[in-house]
Amino acid sequence: MNNFTYYTPTKVFFGRDEEQRVGDIVKSYGATKVLVLYGGGSVKRSGLLDRVEQALTDAGVSYVAFGGVHPNPLLSHTHEAIALAKKEEIDFILAVGGGSVIDEAKAVGMGYYYDGDVWDFYLRRAVPERVVPLGCILTIAAAGSETSWASVITNEKGWYKIGYQNDILRPIFAIMNPELLYTLPPYQMACGNVDMIMHVLERFFNPNAEDDLTDSMAAALIRNVIKNARIVKENPKDYNANFEIMWAGSLAHNGLFDGGNGRGDWGTHHIEMEVSGLFDVAHGAGLAAIWPSWARYVLHKDTGRFAKLARLVFGVQGEDEEAAALEGIAKMEAFFKEIDMPTSLTELGIQPTEEQYWDMAKKCTKRDMVKEGCFGQLTSADIYKIYKMAE
Repeated sequence: MNNFTYYTPTKVFFGRDEEQRVGDIVKSYGATKVLVLYGGGSVKRSGLLDRVEQALTDAGVSYVAFGGVHPNPLLSHTHEAIALAKKEEIDFILAVGGGSVIDEAKAVGMGYYYDGDVWDFYLRRAVPERVVPLGCILTIAAAGSETSWASVITNEKGWYKIGYQNDILRPIFAIMNPELLYTLPPYQMACGNVDMIMHVLERFFNPNAEDDLTDSMAAALIRNVIKNARIVKENPKDYNANFEIMWAGSLAHNGLFDGGNGRGDWGTHHIEMEVSGLFDVAHGAGLAAIWPSWARYVLHKDTGRFAKLARLVFGVQGEDEEAAALEGIAKMEAFFKEIDMPTSLTELGIQPTEEQYWDMAKKCTKRDMVKEGCFGQLTSADIYKIYKMAE
C-alpha cells in the first residue's frame, strides 16, 4: 500500500436550479469584480449566460464576460483572457462550461499574478504562489476539472498539449445541475462518458496496486457510468441518469480513486493528448480510439490486473487470467462502440503520416528522456507501435 493524502476542498452545490444562486454564492466569497469565462454559443442559446449575468447583477457583483474558449483550450486565447482580467482588475473567475473552460480558467488564475508567460507553469519552469479564486458552473460531465487539481492547455507553437497539476488550482466551488446536460449533443455526452471512465482506469493500472477497497469503488463507478450512458443515449432528458453521470464525472477525477494504489499510469491520456493536440479531435473520442490498443499492448505487464478489472466490471468468469483479461478489454471496446465512440484512429477520422506518428511518440517521451506511464513504462518505439495498432 502507498501512503496518500486525500484533499478535495471544492464545495459542491448539486441539483436543479442551483445555478440561480450563483450571484449570492460568488458574493459570499468576497468577489467584487468577476471574469465570466465561457466557450461557444451554447451557453448563450440556452439562456444560461443571461441567467448567470442577471444573478450577478442582482447580487450587486460587477462582471466582465469573455467567450471563445476552444474545446482544446489554446494558449493564445488564454493570453487574451489574462490580459483582459488584468485590465479589468478582477478578483474572481467564474467558469461557465465544461472541462476546457475550467482548465483555461485555472490557467488565467495562475497567469493573473505572474509577470512571465503562464506557459512556464506547464513547462515546470515556475510554480504559482497565488491564484485568483475560481468557481464554476458545469455544463458538460466529462473532465472532472470542476473538482480536480489539473489543467491542460495547448500551445499552437508546435502543438504541444500539456497538463499541469497543483492543488492550488482546485475550484473553491462547483455548481452542478444535471438538467444543464439535457441539450448536449449525443456525441459530446458519449465523449464525456469515456473520459470519466478513463480517469478511473488510468488510476486502476498502477504497479503494486493492492487497495481492494479503491478497486471495488472504481469498478462500481465504471459500471454505473456504463449503465447510465445507455439510458441517456435513449433518453437524453432522464434526470436520474444525468444526475448519476454528472456526479460520477467529479468523483472520477477528484483524487478519490488514487487511494493506496497511487496516482496511476496516465499513459493513454498522454498518448491521446498528442493526437488531440495535433489533430484537434475530441479528447474522449481520442481516448476511446487509443485505449483498446494500449491495453492489449501492455497486457502482459500485469495480466492479473486486467483480469481483475474484467471480473469486477463485467462479471467475466473463468480461471484463465489472460482469457479473462482479453475478454474484459473486448467488452470495454464493445461498450465504446455501443455509444458510437471510435475505437481506432481511422474511425476517429484521422490518418497520421509516419513522420507524425514518430513526432507524437517522441513528444510523449520528451524525446526518450523519460518513459511514459508508471504501469506501461513505454518508450517512443512502444508508443509508435500502439499508434499503429490503433489504426
